[in-house]
Amino acid sequence: MLPMAPASAAGPERESPVTVLDAAQRFRVDGMDCAACARTVETSVASLDGVRGAQVSFGTATLLVDGDVDAAVVESAVRRAGYRASPAGRRSTGPQAPFWRRDRRALSMTGALPALVAAVIASLAGAPRVVGEPLYLLSMGVAGWPIALAALNALRRRSLDMNVLMGLAALGAVGIGDDAEGAWVLVLFGVGTTLEGFALERSRRSVEALMELAPDEAHLLVDGVEQTVAVDSIGRGASLVVRPGERLPLDGVIVDGASSLDESALTGEWVPVDKQVGDDVFAGTLNTVGAMTIRVTAAGAETTLARVTQLVAAAQGSRAPAERFVDRFAGIYTPLVFLAALLVAVVPLLFGGEPDSWTYRALTLLIVACPCALVISVPVAIVSAVGGLARAGVLIKGGDALEALGRVEILAIDKTGTLTLGTPQLVSTFVADGADEDDVLAAVAALERGSEHPLGQALSRAADDRELTLPAAEAFTALPGRGAQATVGGRRLWAGGPRLARERARSLPDAVEAAEVQGHTPVVLGEDDRVLAVFGLADQPRGEAPQAMRRLRENAGVRRIVMLTGDSERVARSVAEQTGITEWRAGLLPEEKLEAVRELQQQGSVAMVGDGINDAPALAAADIGIAMGAAGSDVALESADVALMADELERLPQAIGHSRSTLRIIRQNVVASLAVKAVFVVLAPIGVATLVMAVVADMGMSLLVTLNSLRLLRVSGSSTRRGQRPRRRRMRAWRSARCRRGLGT
Repeated sequence: MLPMAPASAAGPERESPVTVLDAAQRFRVDGMDCAACARTVETSVASLDGVRGAQVSFGTATLLVDGDVDAAVVESAVRRAGYRASPAGRRSTGPQAPFWRRDRRALSMTGALPALVAAVIASLAGAPRVVGEPLYLLSMGVAGWPIALAALNALRRRSLDMNVLMGLAALGAVGIGDDAEGAWVLVLFGVGTTLEGFALERSRRSVEALMELAPDEAHLLVDGVEQTVAVDSIGRGASLVVRPGERLPLDGVIVDGASSLDESALTGEWVPVDKQVGDDVFAGTLNTVGAMTIRVTAAGAETTLARVTQLVAAAQGSRAPAERFVDRFAGIYTPLVFLAALLVAVVPLLFGGEPDSWTYRALTLLIVACPCALVISVPVAIVSAVGGLARAGVLIKGGDALEALGRVEILAIDKTGTLTLGTPQLVSTFVADGADEDDVLAAVAALERGSEHPLGQALSRAADDRELTLPAAEAFTALPGRGAQATVGGRRLWAGGPRLARERARSLPDAVEAAEVQGHTPVVLGEDDRVLAVFGLADQPRGEAPQAMRRLRENAGVRRIVMLTGDSERVARSVAEQTGITEWRAGLLPEEKLEAVRELQQQGSVAMVGDGINDAPALAAADIGIAMGAAGSDVALESADVALMADELERLPQAIGHSRSTLRIIRQNVVASLAVKAVFVVLAPIGVATLVMAVVADMGMSLLVTLNSLRLLRVSGSSTRRGQRPRRRRMRAWRSARCRRGLGT
């Protein structure tokens, strides 16, 4: 949830989060140049009758309004403040106009730049002032009208933003007879804000691109007849036809057909996933090869894509601790430098100083008072990082979570379903008396067909994988806590763990103890008092687990990885050795995992990784909770601080490493912005800096911190780094491989 500014206190102080109602209206705001503009819009909307709270995020250019107020009234209030608002999420009916045709400052620059160039040429050619000065004034007027409108609106609300400061500097330059400097100030400022807005547009598109993945229309089946209808009119239980090359409009389950779906929009993984009848499918994913019919299980705002989009938008609009610090600093810095500029303009005159010279220096210092680069250095980085990670299949719940993830020192990780696949598999077979391995596997699989135990199901899957023909099984009897027995092919067989084997067999082979030593769970197959075979089963580690653990240490900077499991010491040791983990704690109950996390927190910042449902106390107690395989999981999406949409461990080092990169880039932005301000605060009063130099430094630094932050849209090692053409080549290669394997197209 996002913090909201109460209508009675719509200022910069919004550290106490106020819950946003689900009914809050969301708007897109165009024309904002800095965080001060966002506060102006926020104040304007918060003062409307019926509005309980309003919040504007400069980073995402969005406005949240909580209250009983018509959208047209909100749009009108924003327009009076000098900006434009429209309901967010509204799909355009046609192609969107280019940025430079929608942005008012970009439009003004198309007229101001030619006038300024003409004025400079006239000056260089030695033309009389009657020719050059009108051209400079014309360029000022064309470039300055959007700045003047924004400045007037800010002054009406007693806000000293960058538009006010730049406007005062330009008017002051004209007042002392330096029309050229005034023109350069406004034009350079306009060019800088236009380029900055264009760069920000790219970052803000990350959420809008997610929203546009789901199609507007779907093929609905009604009594066997296919109809094309609007997606908004479709509810749960409806049947939809999805053809190859189409994106799924809603979440559902396949009831007919099979295909492979490109789920990269949700999980970040470009390799399509094979789907068949009974499998869950998600809105926004791309059907690549086969037609299928799905039954809708979630519609409208309930789909996974809609929830992810809403959560990403909320995260991008959240305020990180670093942003709150920068805002507090800027709130002190700007008034102080503004006061310093007044003193520079007035005090030297009392001692006989030259008015024009000291006024010029004061105007230069006035420009330096604008903390634009500093204020945008954090929100743009947060927006870019959250958007980039979302495209890579990692959902971050907000700026606080992003910063906490970037500071993780210790990783506590669950074993079952996280480090391992979560399902037991047959890993070893011991056969007594020279019997055939396939025969004993077929026999135990036939016996276990009637069992619901995970070990029995694992043996049945192993037989299916080998395509074995199973003998008939009769008179199945479950032996609770020990195993099962049945008549298989006319023979009375039993199967179970060491406890049942000790009760029934004359002696146990060494294979039972060997399996336990290796961390496997033994299942013994016997007839009467003889042991026929011993099967070793284990929950296998994920194939990518060793590499992921290595990358966490070497690339992501995690200094300790601790596995927490309720399994036995032998099983824990086996999994730890296979995955490269040197520290583990076994035999833990849920409350003991919680205590383990709290103990680790005394030694550093701790992240807990689980499946989002189990180990809930430990996930909640950790400094940050990370849920794996969250696609389609309501609990994981709502409860975790970080959700890895794909069930893949390699997303973990990506997420932590990218969060560390975000903190590093934020520090770079803040330090560089403060350094430039410090230099000009010194140079302006002594007359070394000029107005043009100050504007170039201010807007140049704003543009640099924006471009530096945009690097976070690309996540190292993810498919988001791959170009579109290479991706198409990999898709063709994947399809060719499918055909060679005989999977169909």
